[in-house]
Amino acid sequence: MLKSLQIKDYALIEQVFVEFDKGLNIITGETGAGKSILIDAMGLILGERASVEVVRKGAQKSVIEGIFDVENNTKVKSALKAAEIDYQPELIMRREISLKGSNRCFLNDTPVSLAQIKEVGNLLVDLHGQHEHQSLLRTETHIEMLDEFGNLDGVIEDYRNEYHKLNSLIHQLSSLRQKEQILKEKKELYSFQIREIDGVSPEQGEDEKLNQELIILENAEKLLESTNGIYQNLYDSENAVYDMLVSIRNELHDLSKIDKSFLDVEGECHSALALINDMAEFIRSYSNKIDLEPERLEEIRNRIGAIIMLKKKYGGSLDLVLQYRQKIGEEFDLAENFEDSIHKLEQEIELARTKCGSMALKISKKREQIALTVQREVASALSYLGISDAVFEVRITHLQADNKSESHIVVENKAYRFDHNGYDCVEFFISTNKGEDPKPLVKVASGGEISRVMLALKTILAKNDKLPLLIFDEIDTGVSGRIAQKVGQTLKSLAGFHQIISITHLPQIAGLADQHYVVAKSLRADRVVSSIRKLNNEDRVREVAKLMSGEEVTEASLKGARELMGIGK
Repeated sequence: MLKSLQIKDYALIEQVFVEFDKGLNIITGETGAGKSILIDAMGLILGERASVEVVRKGAQKSVIEGIFDVENNTKVKSALKAAEIDYQPELIMRREISLKGSNRCFLNDTPVSLAQIKEVGNLLVDLHGQHEHQSLLRTETHIEMLDEFGNLDGVIEDYRNEYHKLNSLIHQLSSLRQKEQILKEKKELYSFQIREIDGVSPEQGEDEKLNQELIILENAEKLLESTNGIYQNLYDSENAVYDMLVSIRNELHDLSKIDKSFLDVEGECHSALALINDMAEFIRSYSNKIDLEPERLEEIRNRIGAIIMLKKKYGGSLDLVLQYRQKIGEEFDLAENFEDSIHKLEQEIELARTKCGSMALKISKKREQIALTVQREVASALSYLGISDAVFEVRITHLQADNKSESHIVVENKAYRFDHNGYDCVEFFISTNKGEDPKPLVKVASGGEISRVMLALKTILAKNDKLPLLIFDEIDTGVSGRIAQKVGQTLKSLAGFHQIISITHLPQIAGLADQHYVVAKSLRADRVVSSIRKLNNEDRVREVAKLMSGEEVTEASLKGARELMGIGK
């Protein structure tokens, strides 16, 4: 829902701020007052293209900002997450058009591209009138509308899971075939490299272990000499540390009999003797294990040299050597068994094509049934809205694949092109004049008709449609009297499911507003300025009366306005 719209220095608008509410929001005003300027500005924050000509004379830039309530809009939340923009229950969309030619877009004060703001706008608003932002004029939305009416989300999600699996398999096969010639050319090289690495057969972390062992063997004589000396000094000489501590312990023992304050020191001496004993035992054991092995030393040096050679050639570290060995091993095995791998993938793909085709056919049959209902109900709704001879068709077609090499699915043993929606191409066709054949809706409907067609569609799709805001500009083109009342009632009914903002010139529509706004222009410092204000109940009656009788409001027109609005005096 659009909570507020702020516009600064845009065309005739110097600065306006307007708050909207749920239900039916009606905008009226004299021709040229600037009603459509509001809608044009709204289109800018929805991603429509802009020119610097819209910047108000004397200003440096135009700024349009809309604040939307998106608390329950999961699609917007996902889009913001994908764009790495923080989600908030209120979404601020802003567009700045500068005289310098810069065109900046923001979502929650985060700079984004025009494409990104347009993507989010498409999830929030359907704008109908003389604008590009009309979902009916984008053929790709027709299938989405049909599916929403039929509540096909579940079966389509199941299909899309298989669709993604099939595309993944096709991609794997394509990559494999691209590799085929390269692998054949590299097979001999890989064979040599595998033999060279396997000839050494290094193990994870082996180089570090060998280097540590090398240091020990290269210093074996020093280690033997030093450990023997340490053992002698600690335990096995005339003045050994151990013997001296034993003598000291004995003296402390005697002293403690005289003065008990020596007991603690005597205990510490006991601990020191135990520590010296442990040290001596470790040194003796270590010394006994030392071997002067020149053969082992040479063996380690040779192996370290071989590993260094492998590291220089294949990555710089032993980990990278082992990773490379695994990679070329897999590539070599693939080259050896290439035909088998391709054949296996092709079989998987054919099964996936058939499974996707079966699911797509099931969806297509459901769409055909839904299309009959939509055609009937839209034609009925259009007749109610004053297009009495309308013929509305939902045409579902399929494109056969030109050849079996083209990306395709298999439906009843035939190959068809496909996408994430299945293999159906859906387009709306219409004829608004008796005797004429239906033609593509995107090509033949006028501005007023397209709005009423969308109004008819939205009426039957109301409970399922995901777009929270519908904006109608010039929906009353070519409409008057009894049909205008029906258009108004249809808008009022639709406002029970969506927030509606509609510009109108007709009292029959304006009288049904939940909120009524009037746009007016005035002179300010010898310049024309457009403004908008929300009307209270009394002003609403006068505005509807003006729409009925013109600028001069009479008691009769006021009475008629109250009757039209369903309120007393």
